[in-house]
Amino acid sequence: MRLSDSDYQEIDGRLAAHDAFLRARYPGERVGRQPIHTVYVPADKLSGFADWGAQTLSAMDEHDFPWPDPTIRAKLELEPIEDLRVDFEDGYGVRDDAQEDAAVRQAALLLAKGPKPPFLGIRIKSLEAATRHRSLRTLDLFLDTYQELFTITLPKVSGTDQVATMVTLCEKLERGYGLSAGALTFEIQVELPSAVLAADGTATVARLITAAEGRCTGLHYGTYDYSAAAGVAAAYQSMAHPAADYAKAVMQAAAAQTGVRLSDGSTNVLPVGSSAQVRSAWELHRRLVRRSLERGYYQGWDLHPAQLASRYAATYEFFRDGRDVAVERLHRYLNRQESGIADEPATARALAGYLLRGLDCGALADAGFPRPELAALA
Repeated sequence: MRLSDSDYQEIDGRLAAHDAFLRARYPGERVGRQPIHTVYVPADKLSGFADWGAQTLSAMDEHDFPWPDPTIRAKLELEPIEDLRVDFEDGYGVRDDAQEDAAVRQAALLLAKGPKPPFLGIRIKSLEAATRHRSLRTLDLFLDTYQELFTITLPKVSGTDQVATMVTLCEKLERGYGLSAGALTFEIQVELPSAVLAADGTATVARLITAAEGRCTGLHYGTYDYSAAAGVAAAYQSMAHPAADYAKAVMQAAAAQTGVRLSDGSTNVLPVGSSAQVRSAWELHRRLVRRSLERGYYQGWDLHPAQLASRYAATYEFFRDGRDVAVERLHRYLNRQESGIADEPATARALAGYLLRGLDCGALADAGFPRPELAALA
């Protein structure tokens, strides 16, 4: 042995700053349930969100839903929407101040009275110059009426200055309304190529997370704004386009182990029209949702009530298809049994996380292990 105690201390000292950086920047996966989708409802149409489950069930009956499953029907009756976002941006449009002020207060009152989904928030307008003051006013007015836990969605982010300014805004509003420090959090919508790749060739999205100073809870991919900005023809804009895959791969790498969660975008092919058209849209949506899940995107946007049917069909199928194999692999790993797969601790965490997600969304009634054990492993 040639290393002395002072050598150990010297090495610790050299790496102390980096150790602190790792703890702050990469704390690991965020604890708790992640919703499987976010439903965007324009602010002036908010009063109808409670009927989404009933509308979905009606569409399933009318158009002969091709993946019958009583647990999906039960989910739609009890908790059709997991995450609701009241939209004051593209889905709401541009109104005069009096109209939007009234819509903000009405939305806040509706949500305060309940009932409401497990997760909710609002999407404000962007912090670009043309919509900045309206965006600030909407958030301020909403907080004046509604101060329960909610998420702010910040759209069309193009650089770190906007995110840093959002942090300052949250701090001012927390002080103004007597909220605890850090109470206000936000999601960043990645809808522009400049939010993925900077002019100097670096990954902007990683800098966005840093600029958020721990307040960013999610990165949400914006399918159509991003595709249009990247020059993809309208007919080929899709969550499955190579341009989308590239953007989401960069987002995934930037968010890994930071506690920032990922959400895929949406499909604008809605299940409406004839039964043949509805079933075709369901099949497309089911395929896209399954594709996202297989790539580690456990959340996405839904824009129409009937999309809930294909969302839950794809999600439940994904977790049930892999349940037995995941349970067996985790049992073998924990019991140190040999198998054809050399699983490591990181894989065990992934297996436990997968089973937990299945429990959280209702796909699995039995995940093979008690929930507390899975939570500890994950």
